[in-house]
Amino acid sequence: MREAILDLLKSKDKALDSMEIANELKLTSVSEVTSLLEVLTSLEDEMLIYKTRKDKYMLFNNSHLLKGKISVNKRGFAFVTVDGVSEDYYIDESNINGALNGDIVVIESIKGTGKKTEARVIKVLRQENNLVVGEFNIIDGKPKFTPDDDKLKIEVIIDKDDLDDLVDGHKIRVSLVKEMSRYKYLGKVDKIIGHKNDPGVDILSIMYKYEINDVFSEAVMEEVDRLPSEVLKNEYTGRRDLRDKVIFTIDGDDTKDIDDAISIEKEGENYRLGVHIADVSYYVKEGTELYKEAADRGTSVYLADRVVPMLPHKLSNGICSLNPGVDRLAITCDMLIDSKGKVLEHDIYESVIKSRIQMTYKKVNKILNDVETPEGYEDFVNDLKLMEELANILRNEKLSRGYLDFDASEAKIIVDDKGKAIDVVLRERGKGENLIEDFMIVANETVASHLFYLNYPSIYRVHEIPDDDKIKDFINQISALGINVIGKKEFSNPRNLKAVLDQLRDREEFDILSNMLLRCMRKAEYKDQNLGHYGLGSKCYTHFTSPIRRFPDTTVHNLLRKYIFNEPEPKELNRLIDYYKDVLPGIALHSSEKERASIDCERDVEDMKMAEYMEDHIGEEFDGIIDSIMNFGMFICLPNMIEGLVKYENIVGDYFEFNEETNMLIGKKTGKKYRLGQKVRVKCIAASKEDSTIDFSIVEGGKNGNSK
Repeated sequence: MREAILDLLKSKDKALDSMEIANELKLTSVSEVTSLLEVLTSLEDEMLIYKTRKDKYMLFNNSHLLKGKISVNKRGFAFVTVDGVSEDYYIDESNINGALNGDIVVIESIKGTGKKTEARVIKVLRQENNLVVGEFNIIDGKPKFTPDDDKLKIEVIIDKDDLDDLVDGHKIRVSLVKEMSRYKYLGKVDKIIGHKNDPGVDILSIMYKYEINDVFSEAVMEEVDRLPSEVLKNEYTGRRDLRDKVIFTIDGDDTKDIDDAISIEKEGENYRLGVHIADVSYYVKEGTELYKEAADRGTSVYLADRVVPMLPHKLSNGICSLNPGVDRLAITCDMLIDSKGKVLEHDIYESVIKSRIQMTYKKVNKILNDVETPEGYEDFVNDLKLMEELANILRNEKLSRGYLDFDASEAKIIVDDKGKAIDVVLRERGKGENLIEDFMIVANETVASHLFYLNYPSIYRVHEIPDDDKIKDFINQISALGINVIGKKEFSNPRNLKAVLDQLRDREEFDILSNMLLRCMRKAEYKDQNLGHYGLGSKCYTHFTSPIRRFPDTTVHNLLRKYIFNEPEPKELNRLIDYYKDVLPGIALHSSEKERASIDCERDVEDMKMAEYMEDHIGEEFDGIIDSIMNFGMFICLPNMIEGLVKYENIVGDYFEFNEETNMLIGKKTGKKYRLGQKVRVKCIAASKEDSTIDFSIVEGGKNGNSK
């Protein structure tokens, strides 16, 4: 009924009341009308439709209102980011209407007072901060709770019944149960995380801020205990037996949850690539507590010294993991690919495999770089060389259609046995990592296209076309730095943006420029509609290859089983199609939200651990590069991706002003300029793990002191 209502409202150029909708849909019974009213309420709550003051309904997108996420500034005002709108809406403090930082809100545009696009908050659609993490202290004999998020301008009074269990310095999560007055809440202690000085509590506090749970319920674990630890004989039935094929995995040194395995053969001028993915949906069945938990978590979360898995270890590291030398259930995507990277034919089926060896990227890279053949890899060198040959073909094919390779560097934080950050290094990325990426992308495209052209409801990984104005603003910014790019200035085709990126690639400041351009992109997300993947230059894309750590992949496996492997009768197939049309939008939306939460959590942990590392390096000097300039300071990025702020008051010898048009900092007396991508020498003058901040000052006069 959901789709019927949405299709009806989409086809009308006026709002309809509930009885008009019932008549249009030919609903006559009391139960049908009751069901209609329930669905209308649900769609209104989801802000897919809008109810006017005259109790009429229209599509929300056809109303004057907008939906977005609010970011409250420390000084009281806020901005709301709306999907599909290039410029954030400015919200004056008087128009915030009780919204808290991070809430999902409904806004209406109002006439701005300056250059800003201004709006007011009409309604808090979803309060994201019902659970607040912070620190409990006793100050002057009185209890005080301080939220970790300093953008939350609220006072929380801890329920007196909870005080006996708390000690000074406890990190706790508090549930806001009652608004006592404006921005003043009564809070119940939801969880005592631990004392702030206990090892690991720092990361746990950030996890709980994002409602990332590291414990599985008893009900889930009871189901897990009933699962087998090895493949049972009856489970081979109906599967293609690939245990005699040369199949292996390539992963990081410390990987325990192995989703994917690969195989290759040469057939004339063509290549037969097998991508074999752990059959998680066979064990994680709809309706079970395990399925509900995986759906709720949405993704595994990878933090500095730990993984918070989507699935319990008995599955993620055990029966689902494609460990070497043991039988495992898989779903295979078998592709015949020609010398130009085109998939000529494919087959997707249930299989049973036995991986020959668990390879590591480091050792594979030694082989592909013709350095050496590590012990135990001798029998697989030819396969790896053939895979490299195919991977190069696939990568060239992607590049020809506009694949955007931002080549972004990533930091890896090294911690000691107590979780303290002791080093920050760059993650290595070589031929082996690229090879696996190329193979997974072609498998994801093949599966997505298979479901799309059968016209079955599915989940897609989509990355929409960027806003032209944002790209043009970027080009104008770099032009002010003396960097001129040539080519088409219309970017609906990713080839045109790739041409811009390629012209920047050989520049010394490429990392900075590519990150600036990356920030102009829309975020990739999950949808039940195929909108293509701009960054990959792909017309049809999904996530199929990581079902152990991503719920959308598990869902795609489940759909393949329901639609295809089980060979349903036409009546049952139609029922499945109707059912998944209804449920997939919710799964896609929730998965996108959980993905964003996990990314934000990982980023917060990284910022905190980098600040912790720099606490031991205050007073030391470093070479860095200016990677952004704001009206309050410059951010300097070190070679290992640690970023610190140079406040303008910490630049001695002149008064500096920020020129927004040229994106430069210019000294008023000396005319000295600081620009993006410029190399600078800095000293770490402050660092705070508690605040996740690092402060630098500019060092004049070349290299001296300690250098990193």
